[in-house]
Order: sequence, then C-alpha cells, then structure tokens
Amino acid sequence: MDLDTGVYQNYVKKESWRTVLTLAYQSLGVVYGDLSTSPLYVYKSTFEEDIQHSETNEEIYGVLSFVFWTLTLVPMLKYVFIVLRADDNGEGGTFALYSLLCRHARVNSLPNCQLADEELIEYKKDDIGLAPESSFRSRLKSSLEKYRVLQRSLLVLALIGTCMVIGDGILTPAISVFSAVSGLELSMSKEHHKYVEVPAACIVLIGLFSLQHYGTHRVGFLFAPVVLIWLLCISAIGFYNIIRWNPHVYQALSPYYMYKFLRKTRRGGWMSLGGILLCITGSEAMFADLGHFSQLSIKIAFTSLVYPSLILAYMGQAAYLSQHHVIKSDYRIGFYVSVPEKLRWPVLVIAILAAVVGSQAIITGTFSIIKQCSSLGCFPRVKIVHTSSKIQGQIYIPEINWLLMVLCLAVTVGFRDTRRMGNASGLAVITVMLVTTCLMSLVIVLCWQKSVFFAIGFVFFFGTIEALYFTASLIKFLEGAWVPIALAFIFLIVMCVWHYGTLKKYEFDVQNKVSIDWLLSLGPSLGIVRVRGIGLIHTDLVSGIPAIFSHFVTNLPAFHQVLVFLCIKSVPVPHVRPEERFLVGHIGPREFRLYRCIVRYGYRDVHKDDMEFEKDLVCSIAELIRSENVSPGNVNEDLVKDDDKMTVVGSCSSHIDGIQMSEDDANNIEAAGPSELKEIRSPPVIKPRKRVRFIVPESPQIDSGTREELKELMEAREAGIACILGHSYVKAKQGSSLVKKLVINFGYEFLRRNSRPPTYALSVPHASTLEVGMIYHV
Repeated sequence: MDLDTGVYQNYVKKESWRTVLTLAYQSLGVVYGDLSTSPLYVYKSTFEEDIQHSETNEEIYGVLSFVFWTLTLVPMLKYVFIVLRADDNGEGGTFALYSLLCRHARVNSLPNCQLADEELIEYKKDDIGLAPESSFRSRLKSSLEKYRVLQRSLLVLALIGTCMVIGDGILTPAISVFSAVSGLELSMSKEHHKYVEVPAACIVLIGLFSLQHYGTHRVGFLFAPVVLIWLLCISAIGFYNIIRWNPHVYQALSPYYMYKFLRKTRRGGWMSLGGILLCITGSEAMFADLGHFSQLSIKIAFTSLVYPSLILAYMGQAAYLSQHHVIKSDYRIGFYVSVPEKLRWPVLVIAILAAVVGSQAIITGTFSIIKQCSSLGCFPRVKIVHTSSKIQGQIYIPEINWLLMVLCLAVTVGFRDTRRMGNASGLAVITVMLVTTCLMSLVIVLCWQKSVFFAIGFVFFFGTIEALYFTASLIKFLEGAWVPIALAFIFLIVMCVWHYGTLKKYEFDVQNKVSIDWLLSLGPSLGIVRVRGIGLIHTDLVSGIPAIFSHFVTNLPAFHQVLVFLCIKSVPVPHVRPEERFLVGHIGPREFRLYRCIVRYGYRDVHKDDMEFEKDLVCSIAELIRSENVSPGNVNEDLVKDDDKMTVVGSCSSHIDGIQMSEDDANNIEAAGPSELKEIRSPPVIKPRKRVRFIVPESPQIDSGTREELKELMEAREAGIACILGHSYVKAKQGSSLVKKLVINFGYEFLRRNSRPPTYALSVPHASTLEVGMIYHV
C-alpha cells in the first residue's frame, strides 16, 4: 500500500462544502461519540456521595451551571477556537504540539536530524528571524536549545500527556459502556441486576475491540448514524423535560448559581467537581483525531449539533430532578430516571450503541498518538496496519488494541461501579488537558510569535479551571484515581527506557563509525572481490560509514558490485512529500560504487511496500548519477559530515522528466521499438530474472562515465538486491551505575526482543537477507 503524502489534506482543502459536511457527519462516529455519551454518568457520579440533592434545588442548579460553563469554556472556547489552530500541517494531538516546538526551537529528541531536514516544505519555519533578538521569544528559544534539562523536561511532559491518553483509552470505554448497561437497573430487581450488569458490559467491550480492525473509515460511516440518533434523542428528551417539568431551568445557567453551590456545599461541592469534570470527557479527541478529518468539519459538527444537544440534555435532566426530590427506587440520580418510562427500552438500546461509538473515539486517538510516539523514537516498534488505501492517518495497531481490551475488562470487573471509574477517568482526562495547556503556551510564544502576556493569560485562565478540577480528582486517589497514575507510570517507564536505549545505541554508532581515510585506503575494489548485485546495508547513521561495514569487509571474502548504505528515518513533520523523500549521494570516489540513501518519512506517513520501494530506491540513485553529470553544483545539495555530498531526489512519480525504470520478464521482450534510442539497456545475461531498462531524457547528453555507471547499476539491479541487517545487542559498559545496567541490560533489551523489527525488515525474503549480530557497549 502506498499513499501519496499530503494528498488527503490537499484533497480536503480543494473539495466543496459537500465534502466538508460529509466529513462533519462522519466525525460524529469517531470524534464525538465519547463526548456525547457523558450525560449517561455525569449527574450520577456527581451526586454519588459528596453532595445530596435537596428540595431547594441549589445543588442541581449549581451542577448544571458548572456543566454549562465547563462545556462552553473548555471544548468550545479552548479547543474549537484556539487549540485546533495549532495543528501540525493538519495533524493534532500532544505529539503534534511537541513536534511544532521541536522544529521552532531545535529541541528535537531524534538524534539523526540534519540541516537538510529543515529544507522540507512542511517544516514551516518561515517565521524564524522575524522576532527581535531581545524579545522574550528569542530568550526562551535560546534557553530551550542551551539547557538539556529543559529539553528533557519538555519531552517528559509530552510523554506524560501521551501516557494519560493511553490510560483514558482504557478507562473511557469501561465507564461509557458500564453506564449505558446500568439502565437495566430500572427494569429488574437489584439482586438480579448486579449479576447481569458486569457480564453484559464485558460482552459489549469485547465486541467493540473486535471491530477495530475494520478501520476508522468504515466504522465512521457505520457509527455516525448511531451518534446522530443519540444526540437527537437526548436533546428531544431534554427539551420535553424542560417544557414539562421546569421551563425556568435556564436561569441556572447564570454563573451566580456556581457561587451559591460552592457556598452551600463547601468541601463536598469541591470534591464533587470530579464528577462534573466528566462532562468534557472526549474533548481531547477533537484535537487528537484532527488528522482524520479537518478543522472546519470538526468545528461545524460541534457548534451546530453536539454542543446544543448536550446543553439541552443536561438542562432536561436538571429540570426533571428539580421536581422529583423523592424517588421510590434506590437509584435516585441518573440519566434513565429522567427518560419517560415508555421510551426507556429503546433509549437503552441506543445508549449502549452510542457508548460503543463513544469508546471508539478515544481508541482511535490512542492508536494515532502511539503511532506518532513510535515514529519519533519514544515507543517500541509495533505493527501499524493502515486501514484505508485512500485516506492517510487511519490506522489499527493489533498489539495495542488487545492490550487495551484486557486492561479495560480488568477495570470493569475490578471496579463494578461508575463512581470509581469516574474518578479514574476524570483524572486522566484533566491531566491530558493540563499538558495541552502547558504545551500550547509555548506554541503561542515560539510558533505563533504572540505576546508573552497572551500566553500567560491562556495558561492562567484555562490552567486555573483545569487545576481546580485536577485537585478535585486527585483527592479521590484511593477511590479509583490511582489507576490512571499507575498506568501512566508504567507506560512512561517503557517510553523513557526505549528512548534512552535508542539514543545510546545511536551515540555508540556515531562514536565508532569508520573514517573516509580508511575506506580510501582499500582501493576501488575495497580490497575484496565484487560480485554482481546490489547490497543494501541498513544503518541508522546519516553520515559516515557504520562500524558494521568494516566487520563485513574483514570477515567476508566478497561483496556486491553496488553497495548502498540505507538509512530509513523519521523527521519531526507529519508528512514528507514524494519529491523530497530521498536524500542520496556518493561515498568516496565514484568508481567505488558506494552510495548513501537516506529515506525520510513523517510520523504520519505510510511506508511503501517492498517492490515499489526498491524501484524508487534504484531510480533515485540513477537520478543522482544523471544529475551529477548535468549539474555538479545542484542547489538542492547539502554538505554533511565526512564530505558526503547529498542531493534531494524524489520518487519515480515525482520527477517524471527524470530517469524512469522499467522491469520486464526477459521472455516477453522482443525487438526494440523507437524508444530504444533513448534507453540504456543492460547487456544480455543467461536466464535473467528481470530485464531492467532505464529510460533517460533525450537532453542533456550524458558522458561515457555516467553511462557506464548507469549500466553497472542496471546490471546490479537485474542480478537482484540483498539486504544486510545488523542485530545489535546492547550492554552497559563495565563500571556503569546500577540504574544504567538495569535500564540497558534488562529494560531496553527486553523491549527490543519483544518489539517488532524495523519496517523494512518485515517483507525482506529470507533468501536475500544477511544478518550479523554485534554487541554494543554503551
């Protein structure tokens, strides 16, 4: 599967309002499912034990006022009007903000960055140099670049937000489905209900996670009608309850009722904020799932349908409860008591379906953010399945999906009530929002170049609101809030260990790379026999010759006639365009036939399949050979270490006017046609697997040396490609601290053994693979 980079974003921009409205409709089933199901459990969690519903209605009115203003200020004002604008070339989420900061302040955690990466179109650093050197922005930027402790703190902050998103992906499905199933309590006795609720919730959750492999595109169109019906249902029921029971309930929207609520309830009211907080559960999905849709479609769906429906639903519940202070049933406060009795069974079915959809939003966001972490070297390699051949960003991660399912079932069976689930989910949600607020303040100053007072105002206003909810959630530590903290701690340790081990391994490669002088001393044949074919030596180095090459030369009697040092790396941008994909150059003199090829992918890009990738790789080398003949001083060149001159070369599809390659079965090739004059063809060989032809532009003419180099490249491609993979065994040096030995020898090694191999190694035939192990003492 191969998706052209950035196609989806450009596609959306060029399409009409019909496409925008279609995306807005589809976003209901992916983005807003979680947020729209919050009326199921907000009032029930709030009135669980901290406060009581009295005949004065001050409590219910105060809670309604808090819910209204929380929904208005956080999802509407903060996310819809501010945070969504901080997209990274159309992508959102915690790591999208971190990626923006990495590019604008040079605090990137990736060790193999190059100056050439800053020339990428999507790098977006046009604003560099616009701010005065004496400005606060310049001082903040220089401080971040100078002090490693600030860089590490920024990375840890982003990782904490990521870990809490993963924790929310475990807790939100549990509380959403469990709350929906709890509607059975009004239809059967309490003795029977407690034996049905948990098994029913577990069955629904297993079905939910089993659907994930169908992909966001199919799930979106399957679930969007469910959320639409649910929103219309709760808004209609809310409107009915307002008219029927209390038409004046709108007065409770005044902020004055929040003051009356806190004045009466005091500490209990403050502790109950952990339940009120659940009304904004799922708001972060609007930003995390931005890459699946567009800003405009998400804004339209929220402002025109989701927000008014939720407000009507909460007002309707408050209107009903304001006239029903004594309920004969034990279940005094909840969503289903406000539903007319004749509609409870249909609403129960819709609620369960909507809860399934609501869980889908956070699961999709979890997949997206783990993909970003893995691409940026902060999470062990996992299998990424791209579920759509047309739309980028729609992915499925099997390992994470089943891990989330197991942990979600454990939470459901372990807690068995919405109160503790709500405490856990609320803390995870508000922590992610606090991290987003902190990162956004830096984005406002460094990326948007706004006044520092605007950033301080943003942090103070939204940070104060979120800190109030955070403290109310944290006080419930022993009553369920410990779960997201424990989960986040485990995932944070995994991410930090993986990142540290990866960084140390790369530093070892850099310190032990072979010098150019050693290579030049070997002569054109490298001191060994050169056999037909192309040898791909995979390395993480972007400059210099890896130590593994000297190991090969020392121990093997022969090597391929064409050697390519291949580095596949991620850059801190969501997408790299096809015309900027390859960075290629010679290593040593041209007669050595040694090349370096750096293949750059964004953290949202789809890696090409094996056959298409090999074709683009060979074409990029051929185009390098031709371009050096045409223009030795190409403007797209970047001088890197060891005097390797690198040239930006696109894929075959991106340079139609350049060299094209054709591969045919030898038996199908007959007499050459008119195009033979402008083809360089490989000489006949005995029973070739493929007949390779380079189609070269008629002008300018190429010299004999270039033609000979192209012919040799074709012969090598015709003979086949062999992949040389190095297996590294990382060990801590003698004399290292105990902590370092535990991290490297046990932690990183365990993760390396149990993670997926690099992407390029998955589809390499075993017959064409040479694997060599090396021990790294870091």
